[in-house]
Amino acid sequence: MKPFDINTWNRKIQYQFFKNFDDPFFGLTCNVDVTNLYAFCKKNKLSFSLAVLYFSMKAANEITEFRLRIVDENIVEFDAIEIGSTFLNDDNSFFFGLFKNETSVFDFDKKGKKIVNELKSGKIFEEHWDKIDLIFGSTVPWISFTSIKHARNIDREKSGIPKFVFGKRFQQNNQLLLPFSIEVHHALMDGFHVGQLVEKFQKKMDDLK
Repeated sequence: MKPFDINTWNRKIQYQFFKNFDDPFFGLTCNVDVTNLYAFCKKNKLSFSLAVLYFSMKAANEITEFRLRIVDENIVEFDAIEIGSTFLNDDNSFFFGLFKNETSVFDFDKKGKKIVNELKSGKIFEEHWDKIDLIFGSTVPWISFTSIKHARNIDREKSGIPKFVFGKRFQQNNQLLLPFSIEVHHALMDGFHVGQLVEKFQKKMDDLK
């Protein structure tokens, strides 16, 4: 974590405008094409859910604004961020797992499966309450939603942690599509940066061989 100089930032005015909003978050939902990713996971015996987390996290790490957080009314920048996500227990309750920013999807899959199995078998609910260098992830695999609203803890979320939610994949025009909800702090980024995220995420999936 290092200080981020807003005086050299092209978004200084926008940051100052949005930072004191009562609810400074904005979100959108789009469908991403996971046809190639799904086939890649089947071929390599990878968890599709973990692969989605991995490539969305990797895309976010390539965009400075997704690595920014607000701490004590100052902006800090992380060199890299991780991703956490909810997973389902056998009794339909859920737990939250935290996954490191591994160098390959194969390492992420191997270590991720171990984390999921350990937390699931022990019915452990880890909160990671004080950690801000991450993305909050979740999956709603029962519904191909077009929007979603999050529960919110105002004090905790002042730091501007992004939220990603993935829905139920579905077929359309010979493509396998996945609903992807993105919620971010408007003082830290705009729609342009969310658009960058979606483009980078899609490219990473499309380039898999």
